[in-house]
Parts: sequence; C-alpha cells; structure tokens
Amino acid sequence: MELLYSRCAGLDVHKKSVSACVRVSTDGKTQKDNAVFGTFTGELEQLRAWLEKNKVTHVALESTGVFWMPVWNVLERSLANFELVLINPQHVHALPGRKTDQKDCERIAELMQYGLLKGSFIPPVPVRELRDLTRRRTHLQGERNRVLNRIRRLLETVNVKLGSVASDISGKTARLILAQISKGNYVPEELAKLAQASLKNKKGELIASLQGFYTEHFRWLLAESLQELVQLDGKLERGDKRIAIHLQPHADLIRRLCTIPGVEFTAAAVILAEIGFDMNRFPDPAHLASWAGLCPGNNESAGKRYSGTARKGNRYLRRVLTQSAWSIKRKKNCYLTSLFWRIAGRAGQKKAALAVAHRILTIVWHLIADGSTYQEFGANFHDQKHPDRSARRLIRRLEQLGFEVDAKPKAETATRITIEQPLQLSPPSPTPKLNTPQPAVAEASEVRPRPAKPSKPKFQKLLVKRKPRTPKPTSTTDANPAISRI
Repeated sequence: MELLYSRCAGLDVHKKSVSACVRVSTDGKTQKDNAVFGTFTGELEQLRAWLEKNKVTHVALESTGVFWMPVWNVLERSLANFELVLINPQHVHALPGRKTDQKDCERIAELMQYGLLKGSFIPPVPVRELRDLTRRRTHLQGERNRVLNRIRRLLETVNVKLGSVASDISGKTARLILAQISKGNYVPEELAKLAQASLKNKKGELIASLQGFYTEHFRWLLAESLQELVQLDGKLERGDKRIAIHLQPHADLIRRLCTIPGVEFTAAAVILAEIGFDMNRFPDPAHLASWAGLCPGNNESAGKRYSGTARKGNRYLRRVLTQSAWSIKRKKNCYLTSLFWRIAGRAGQKKAALAVAHRILTIVWHLIADGSTYQEFGANFHDQKHPDRSARRLIRRLEQLGFEVDAKPKAETATRITIEQPLQLSPPSPTPKLNTPQPAVAEASEVRPRPAKPSKPKFQKLLVKRKPRTPKPTSTTDANPAISRI
C-alpha cells in the first residue's frame, strides 16, 4: 500500500489517560515513539507540545463517549494546525489476543499513515454551539411531554376526565381550569365558566368531566406539576430566543428552508445545527442521507439483495425529518404528500414517512449547496411524468368498476383524457365480464389527436355511463353449498 502521510499520531483515549503513538516514516524506515498522558487540561497541553515537537501533521483518535472532547478542544487550538480525525471504534477492532492500549494507539497511527481511516463529521465551533442549543430544546420538550403525561395520569386517578373533553390539557382553557383546581376550587359549574373558544359549546361535558374525588394530596401534586410545566415553558421560550440570535446571520437560508412543506423554524434550526451550513463535507445528497440514517442498508449475499434495515445515523436529524414527513400527510396539492401515499400503497405508511424524510433531506442539500428556492411540483407530478401510463391505469380501474370508457386525447394537450359522446346502454348480459378489455378501450390507443372545434368548450367533462348489471344465474350447486363440496 502507498504511504500517504509520513508523520502521524494515534491516540487511544480513556477517562483518566491517553495512550499516544507517533509514527515517522522516512527512506523506507519507520520509527515509533509511545507515551501516556493524563486527561487534565495541563496534561493534555503537554500532549499537544509533544506532538508539535515531533512535527506531527495528522492525528487520529477514537470516539470514546464524551472523553474525546477534552482532547479535541486542546488539539484544535494548536498552532501546528493538526489534521484531526475522529474515528468510530468499531472500524478499528483489534484481533483477539492482541488488545492493549499501546497496541491500539500504534494500530490507529499505522492505519492513518496509509489513509485507511474515515473520519466522523465534526462541524465548526459556531455550528456545535447551535447544535447544543437545539439538542437542549429537544430534551426540554421531552421533559415537558413527560410532565403533561403525569398530569393526565394524576387527573385519571381522581376520576377527572378533562382530557376526554379538551384534546390538549396544555391549552388555554385546560390551564385555567387546572390552576383553579390547584388553588382548591373544585366546583364543576364554576370551573366550566372558564371555557374559551370552541369549548364554550361543551360546558355540559366539562361539568360532567370535572366531577371527581378531590383531595388535598391531589391538589398539592397538581400544583407541583403545574409549576414544573411553567418552568419548562419559560426555559423553552428563552432557548428559542437564543437559537434565533444564533441564526440571525442565516435568515435568508431559514426563510428558504421554511418554504419546504412540513418544515418550520424549529425544524429548520435543528436541520442546520446537525448538518451545518457547508455542504462540501457531503459530495451529494446520497452521502448526506446515508450519514443521517435515512436510506436502506446494504444486505447482499450470493448475488441476492435482501431487506436491509437503515443504520442508526443522526437520531436528532432523523427524528425532526420524520416528524415533518408525518405532518404533511394530509396536505392538499403537495408533491411530497402524493409521494407519501404513492409509497404507502405498496410499502406502508412508516416506510413512506421515511422515504419522504429522505426526499426532504435531499431538497435541503440542494437549497444549501446551490442557494436555490423550493419549487412545488404539485400533487399530479407523477401522473404528468407518464400520462399514457396513468391514463391506462385509470381506464382499467373504471372497467373493473363496470364502466365502458371511450378515451380520446384532446388537441390542446395529450395529457387530458376526455369522452367525446356518452355511450348508449348495452343490452343486458347474463354474465357481465368486468375484467375483459372492451373494444372501445382497444381503439383508444389508435385514435390520434384531432384539432379542437371552436364551437366546443375548451375543457370537457368525463362522461361515462354504467352498464346495467344483471344477477348471475343461480345454479344448483350455487344454491346448495353442500352439494358443491361433494
């Protein structure tokens, strides 16, 4: 193998120690120098000085929990500008019986010299700070959801069914009612007067749902939970303001990302915090989707491809993209919605959501890399891509439902299917054959577009008439199932 780097270092990082090895290759000879350092900041600065003294250009270290971060923080501030590479420990497994700290760092340094190590994506400091904020927001939102779930459970324990009337117990009406209950007001009629908006029309249901077995113990627990909820809401609000300050220089990019269906400010902030603002790290959208864990895994053996589960990837990015995919499930006249249902019909909604998340990430890559703006294709994009195929599918579907269709393309555009004249009712048939192609359909493919007549309207409606269906003659075997079984 070709030697790419002459001076490399490999670091085996632990909680209290760092085993280091420097490999220097000159004139076909290789020299190794090993050392062990502590993990306090002063000891890590000694490690940095030792690497600078040996004129190391490339440093590779394992990703061991969070213990690699102190080492990284010290080395990235070096004046020598080391080429730092953070590697996955699973990629440098040692052979059984040859596992020691010194051998591990030597193996890492050797693999680095020959360019056999693939580094992880470590964004610059501003992006890492934004990532800390968005991930903190995700954790706070999870804690808030847990508090709401505890409040729902607490209400059920005293026969209060507020959640059965108010779909959101963190809404305005529910918060007012819960605040009064925590203060000792247990009269359902008075609590129902606090209803807001659409819940004003459900005062009777509110009164019935608020009849429970209130106790002082319940009131104290509810007050504590509501206080936690208020504190978490305040933390989320302050965190959102901090995120907005960090993203102020990228306001135009945020605006363009929010034009994607299902993506709003919070989702755009999480996406940028996880993938950064520079797409040179990912050569194309496929590399980005693979890194995020939004594509199928490779599982092939003996020339056969098997179902491959997606890799873990970045769970924060995958979560927000999947949530965005689910949110556009019912959107009208949307390309991504049509893609969702197109895949859901044959693979299920969960795989469809993952596929739409993949497509959203692909769009994000182009918006960041090219500086472009999202353009909506519309819900009929796939039908317009292959109009003849779509027409045949729809005609076949109408035939299965018992219709006779005579389809001819209009002169203005060949993508519109019209019926020139209504068909006459066919005579009753003893056994209608719904799945048999009709002669009119066979002739439809041979009809050429003709110029439109000025007297006719520009758009004609689809005129179909249903064939009369007669009951199938009942035979002796059909009338008596027992005979047919004999």
